[in-house]
Amino acid sequence: MMAALEAGRRGRSVALVDHAERVGKKILISGGGRCNFTNLHCRAENFLSENPHFAKSALARFSPAEILSMVEKHGIPYHEKTLGQLFCDRSAHDIVRMLERECAEAKVRVMLSTRVIRVVRDGIFKVETSGGELQAESLVVATGGLSIPKMGATGLGYEIAEQFELSVVECRPALVPLVFSAEDRERWCDLSGLSAEVIAEAGAGKRRRRFREKMLVTHRGLSGPSVLQISSYWRDGEEIVVDLAPDAVVMAPLLEKNARRDAAAAVQALRGALPGRLAERWVSVYPPADWTNASLDAMERQIHAWRLRPAGTEGYAKAEVTAGGVDTAELDAKTMQSRKVPGLFFVGEVVDVTGWLGGYNFQWAWASGASAGRVA
Repeated sequence: MMAALEAGRRGRSVALVDHAERVGKKILISGGGRCNFTNLHCRAENFLSENPHFAKSALARFSPAEILSMVEKHGIPYHEKTLGQLFCDRSAHDIVRMLERECAEAKVRVMLSTRVIRVVRDGIFKVETSGGELQAESLVVATGGLSIPKMGATGLGYEIAEQFELSVVECRPALVPLVFSAEDRERWCDLSGLSAEVIAEAGAGKRRRRFREKMLVTHRGLSGPSVLQISSYWRDGEEIVVDLAPDAVVMAPLLEKNARRDAAAAVQALRGALPGRLAERWVSVYPPADWTNASLDAMERQIHAWRLRPAGTEGYAKAEVTAGGVDTAELDAKTMQSRKVPGLFFVGEVVDVTGWLGGYNFQWAWASGASAGRVA
């Protein structure tokens, strides 16, 4: 929609083809229905890609201030949550209606419930659809990723890229809950619903990242903002490390002179930093070898470095986005145009640019779409 309205504003004749029965379906479910439409602190460092610098150009061309200006122009009330996240006060429907109005003003033809059957290029692009054939000098592929298939996600964008011999970085679920091994499910999953602020860490080498936010125990493993964030950097078979009590010296009460040292005292100390049920479970699962200073120090270290090896993720059904996608080496960073095929553009989630949780992926959608629409 952003690419379409920007192209339409330039006087281009634009058709927006969507296989869904209405536009912006994924917008409507975002942010708990309130749409976290951008992040004030958005920069290239907030994105994962084979080329970590690729997003810089588009983000500079269409900043959070520009989408905010559009939101304010349409009188949409919004508020800032933590860490620069901007949400609609009322509903995500406000953002969809805003884009629909902008597209209408730019004379964009919107074709809903229209399936793309085939794309060929013979001097110009010919797009065969269930609603007839379209011919165009430029084709912008804004098909999203594989996440949330019940919303209609497909691999069409990757298929088009491969058809034109563009390489695609292997796709995987991102911003997705992690699943415990059978042993860890037995130990922890009856605590489902329990949450705590933690520092979660994952990834190897240059992709190592850590996030301090809430963690949530689920009936299958771990979720919550901190875990969703690290899931984008985690790879199958790797460990994650969780600091369950950031900034706290949990076992300090047991090290005081004449302090009682037993399981009950340890649970009491842990309750100062952890939810009660987790404190009790921790001491039962990881009791100290004895109650010496050395054992208490080891217990302290483990609380700040809980090492887990997830069995996997909840998959695309629960993933907020898809990591990987059309290789950025195939695209011009300023325009999103294919380096091999003039007039062919890829924008948004279908590209190998994946943002953090917190409005970053929407900002990438707006910025990459605007970059393409201004030249397509």
